[in-house]
Amino acid sequence: MWGAVLILPDGFELAPTDRLSPEMKEKIGNLSFQSYRPSKKNIVVVGPVPGQKYSKITFPILSPDPATNKDAHFLKYPIYVGGNRGRGQIYPDGSKSNNTVYNATATGRVSKIIRKEKGGYELTITDPLDSRQVIYIIPPGPRTSCFRRGRYQI
Repeated sequence: MWGAVLILPDGFELAPTDRLSPEMKEKIGNLSFQSYRPSKKNIVVVGPVPGQKYSKITFPILSPDPATNKDAHFLKYPIYVGGNRGRGQIYPDGSKSNNTVYNATATGRVSKIIRKEKGGYELTITDPLDSRQVIYIIPPGPRTSCFRRGRYQI
C-alpha cells in the first residue's frame, strides 16, 4: 500500500473535479485526493492506494493566477513530495487494507509493552471489569514500511 503527500507553495491548491480535463481525469483514475486540512489547501494527500496499480501518481493542482493574485508570480517554486509504503493502513472510507494483519484478541487497557530482544513485542492487556490480564505476542514482521521524500521545483 502506498500513500503520498504533496506540499505546495501558498496559493496552490487541489483542482476541483469540474476543472479537470478528460486527459487529467483519465490519469488520476479513481484516486481520492484531499487537502490536509481546510486551512492548508496547499498540502494535498492521497492514499492508501495499491502500489502495484499506482506506481505513478499525477496530482491535480491549480496554480495561483498572477492576474488576480498580486502575491503570485511566474517563478520557480519549490515543492515537497513525500511517499509512504507499508502495512497496517486503512482506506479513506475506514475499511481495512489487506495489510492490517493484526487484530487484538482481547479488550481492555494495554498495561505493559515489552520489546523482545529478537524483535516483536509482548503486550499485556488488562480487562478493566475483572482485572484479568491477557498477554498478546506480536512477532517481528518484515520491515515493509518506509518513507521517501524529495524537494523539487515547478
